[in-house]
Formats: sequence, C-alpha cells, structure tokens
Amino acid sequence: QVQLVESGGGLVQAGGSLRLSCAASGRTFSGDAVAWFRQAPGKEREFVAAMPWSGSGFAYADSVKGRFTISRDNAKNTVYLQMSSLKPEDTAVYYCAARFRYFTLNPADFASWGQGTQVTVSS
Repeated sequence: QVQLVESGGGLVQAGGSLRLSCAASGRTFSGDAVAWFRQAPGKEREFVAAMPWSGSGFAYADSVKGRFTISRDNAKNTVYLQMSSLKPEDTAVYYCAARFRYFTLNPADFASWGQGTQVTVSS
C-alpha cells in the first residue's frame, strides 16, 4: 500500500489561503485516483475534492467549488489542495486518500489514508 503524509495545515484568518500537500511513498501513485476529505469535530468525514489518475475528471464538493483546487505532481509523488477564500466553516482535519485505478468520492472505498493535517480558520 502507498503511505500518505499530509502537511501544510495551520491557522489562517477568514479570506486567507493555504496549500496542503500529500506526499506518497512506498510506490509511485501515478496510477491512483486521489482525493481530499475533511472532518470537523463531531461531524462525519466529508468529501472535498478528487481527481483521477489521468484525464480531467475533477470533482469538488459544492461547498468548496470555485475556492479549492486539487492538483498533482506525479514526478514528486505529491498531491496538493490549494485553498483560497477560506471560511470558518472550512475548519477541520484534512485527509488525503488514494485508490489504484478506481475513481470514487466515497471514503469507504479508500484503503490508503494519511494521518491528517489541521486547518483552522478564524473569523
């Protein structure tokens, strides 16, 4: 299985920006669909953004559409989540996930997860 490590979280004021990174190791994951999820205290984990291993089939949650952008650099074995115009309701632990050759938005379908990175947006 691929191992994933997120970074880039932190405390930011509303309206600010952050870029999260998810570095993969153990094997190349250029053939994996990748996704970001988030989980706020007392809430279930929710889908944020996803992209397939090739092509342009990006998917975003309505709550982040137009503000967040998912991208990948296969040469660096890294996935990114660029977040802008952040809102207090974006506060959560953000997780990346990967699945080989299977594009899905359902967190139950992912076997590889990172440990998460905390994003806190102050008002």
